Amino acid sequence: MKITNIEIRMCRHANQVMKDSEMRDGKKSDLEFLVITFHTDEGLTSSTFGFAGRGAKMAGEIANSIFKPFFIGRDPLYREKHWHEYRMADRWWNHAPIYSYGPFDINCWLLSSLQANQPLYKYIGAYRDKVPIYGSSLVLESPEAYAKEACEYKEKGFQAYKLHPPGNYEFDLDAHKKVREAVGKGFKLMSDPVAPYTFEEALRFGRELEKLNYYWYEEPLFDENFHNLRELTRILDIPIIGTEVISKHPYSVAECISSRVVDMVRADVSWSGGITATLKTAHLAESFGVHCEIHTAIYHPLELVNLHCCAAIKNSEFFEVLVPYDYFNFGLKESIQVKEGYAYLPNSPGLGIDLDWDFIDNCTFEKI
Repeated sequence: MKITNIEIRMCRHANQVMKDSEMRDGKKSDLEFLVITFHTDEGLTSSTFGFAGRGAKMAGEIANSIFKPFFIGRDPLYREKHWHEYRMADRWWNHAPIYSYGPFDINCWLLSSLQANQPLYKYIGAYRDKVPIYGSSLVLESPEAYAKEACEYKEKGFQAYKLHPPGNYEFDLDAHKKVREAVGKGFKLMSDPVAPYTFEEALRFGRELEKLNYYWYEEPLFDENFHNLRELTRILDIPIIGTEVISKHPYSVAECISSRVVDMVRADVSWSGGITATLKTAHLAESFGVHCEIHTAIYHPLELVNLHCCAAIKNSEFFEVLVPYDYFNFGLKESIQVKEGYAYLPNSPGLGIDLDWDFIDNCTFEKI
């Protein structure tokens, strides 16, 4: 099987934006994304979303100039060969954003699973058919808003809730206290402040989280701040988790594990280099007895790819989705099935749920 053509769509959600207040830097997001389609000489096609940050035009041009010529003519079943050859190509002056390779690797896996007539997670090697789900907040306007949302998703049956606070120490602490009070002692809560603190603030905040029985403490400092993260990991009892924006998975993550920069690591199919790198990182972590929690890929067509990976990885406890859940639930013909605290895997070949092409057509502003 050979890849004969690659279509790149640059898309912008036609009816929705993320408000200024929902983004810590105070700048709205137009919810731009790519849709990348592979065509083959055997008549099989596959499509996936691609993350584009705040610029589908830029992301699309990078995809077209670097990745399209790299993949055309290749056999998608040689995923490992492509991954290693692109690693060298990237070193020689490509230096593409961390989210760029993911959708191309995903399409290779999808074509492979479609040819095998298998659901993606079973083609990879299934471990389970459902995965515990938790809700991960946006930046909210008040501590009370976090408490209200946490209760809402607890009532929906979600198995945990994670706060993304705005980065103001006193506000953040108040929010975490109010959420714990609202949901009670037994419900799992996580904290992901996304690197706003000094080391001293991060240490004090971590000790407060321990008193509140939070389940993990995520990226309290920048992922590359190895020295201070290692100190937090050494001093605090609450697990420290990170590495979601460290480039060059799994090699960079290997050092974070072996030198105990963090207790648990992160990977996802969008920011870590596709399914290939996500599996490499998870298996690396497993060999050290370390959890690799799969990080949200934001848009539900990519979340579905994450879910397939979660179902093929033993050392990942949860499936993470951003909430409000319906905010990013677009691009699929049917919603991911969520019931009694679990996300269920579809059993049709490939992703198991078709993309919503009417929605995609309505969002496309340029095609290459």
